[in-house]
Amino acid sequence: MHRLEKREDQATDLLMAHLSNSEDFVRKHNTSTWSLFKNWPLMSSIILFCITCFDDMAYLEIFPLWAESNKKYGGLGFSTEDVGNVLLVTGSGVLLYQTFVYPCIIKVLGLINTSCVAAILSMMLLLTYPPMANLSKPWLYCAMNIASLLKNNCVATIVTCSFILQNNSVPQDQRATANGIATTLMSFSKTFAPAGAGIMFSWAQKHQHAFFIPGDQILFFLLAMVVFVEFICTFKPFLAMTKESSSGSCH
Repeated sequence: MHRLEKREDQATDLLMAHLSNSEDFVRKHNTSTWSLFKNWPLMSSIILFCITCFDDMAYLEIFPLWAESNKKYGGLGFSTEDVGNVLLVTGSGVLLYQTFVYPCIIKVLGLINTSCVAAILSMMLLLTYPPMANLSKPWLYCAMNIASLLKNNCVATIVTCSFILQNNSVPQDQRATANGIATTLMSFSKTFAPAGAGIMFSWAQKHQHAFFIPGDQILFFLLAMVVFVEFICTFKPFLAMTKESSSGSCH
């Protein structure tokens, strides 16, 4: 009887110790999770990531609609097949770029310089989209494929750089949580992009003959301004970097 009571006491002690350890673990986990929101190098790279994804989603919403619009509405007059071919070339090019070209660029320029260059190039490309409607068909297809390929490569570059910066900003045991936070916030940003892009495209179609700037030019100008915000976000004091990710700064 005495042995049985002793075993029960030991089991109770083990259970209490286990519960205590579990509570300590939960408390430490919650504390470490909240500390991520105070980690400015992490949060600044997440903000850059979210803005880039917002711009990309808005662009992907606008581009097919604009390309298939009649030229009298500022579009390109493409068929659905034409747009599909452009996206096919773009997707194949991004795959090759990410596999072979991007690693070489990162080694030469570093993460931040690469993001800066990609943002500048992306802005310039967006501003060239409206004048493309004046090109004849053979040149139009060629120019559109090149512009679309470069634009999507720029987005892939900034997104990949921000991913690397995020993971360099936290210890290895916090990377899963940090990536979860980044993905959640990115999903929120992508939620609003299609609605905003649709509203702006509808407005642009109704203001093609505006006195100041035609609607399609305003449309791509606004997209370029979002990319300009991305570019600003790569500079200090906004983008704070840890020692691991400080190489390649454009400051």
